[in-house]
Amino acid sequence: MVAPLVITLGDPAGIGPEVVAKTLSQRVSDIPWLLVGARWSLERGAQAAKVELPPLAKVDAAAELSRGIGLVELGAGEPEDFCFGSVQASCGALAVQAVEWAGRACLDGSVSAMVTAPLNKEAIHAAGYVDDIGHQEILARLAQTQQTATMLMTPGLRVAHLSTHKSLIEAARYVTRPNVLEKLQLIHNTLSAWGVPEPRIAVAALNPHGGEGGLLGREELDALIPAVADARDLGIFATGPIPADSVFNRAINGEFDVVLALYHDQGHIAIKVHNFHQSTTATLGIPFIRTSVDHGTAFDIAGRGIADPTGLQSAIRTAEQILAGQLGEA
Repeated sequence: MVAPLVITLGDPAGIGPEVVAKTLSQRVSDIPWLLVGARWSLERGAQAAKVELPPLAKVDAAAELSRGIGLVELGAGEPEDFCFGSVQASCGALAVQAVEWAGRACLDGSVSAMVTAPLNKEAIHAAGYVDDIGHQEILARLAQTQQTATMLMTPGLRVAHLSTHKSLIEAARYVTRPNVLEKLQLIHNTLSAWGVPEPRIAVAALNPHGGEGGLLGREELDALIPAVADARDLGIFATGPIPADSVFNRAINGEFDVVLALYHDQGHIAIKVHNFHQSTTATLGIPFIRTSVDHGTAFDIAGRGIADPTGLQSAIRTAEQILAGQLGEA
């Protein structure tokens, strides 16, 4: 029996429940799906999307679900002051509780992987989770791991990040030889385990034109070139640093399996310009598989029934490919 794939509903005030409802109406998977969140939020999402929910088995534990779709219900009824598209502490709390439930189920092996709908950073802070910036930090806390990374994927391009939730100036300070080498090792080990043998990793430069031999910054000379050399000494197929204005195009053309971007927007912009709607996120460095949509709660369109479920469908498909060791075929 295949352990269920767990799917969190995200922030109820956002588009998460809606895209989940739309995805359920088009389900084509043989793997059991276990939803985690508030039933009322899923019903609200289905109502907005004008779709009917399939039968949902109410369960308390993953072991109770052997086929079809189940739901672990969290929280009480719908808050009286609930409103689509606004920051609400109650919604932030529900979103985090769903992620924590799913993460613990992954850690105890009762589910095969997890897929997450979006949460809202302001809402989870309003709920009192002041140290959790997003999914990656919550899951790292649960797994008690320090070394994690975000990898974005869309057809034809994969981008892992040296750092994500740092200011630009702090991200530049994070570009050190040890940090880059650790991230290259993490990318190599994870992709190898997920079905990409001997992954070809390109390292993006930090400075314009790759620093021009130190004229435009020394990070390439002092950190990136030595880290790439260290990685190659360890048998990692790393190349770079390559100027950021060309490295992503080279990867799209098939020269590399993944690009290591050095800060949030350097990698996110490339992915979202190339193919935003099918882009997904995976977390590296945690001892289980977690994929996610690559968009936020979209409060501006929440409750209007126009949210695109393509990202969630891609995230589920990616999780199933990783489970099958077929990411290299994607």
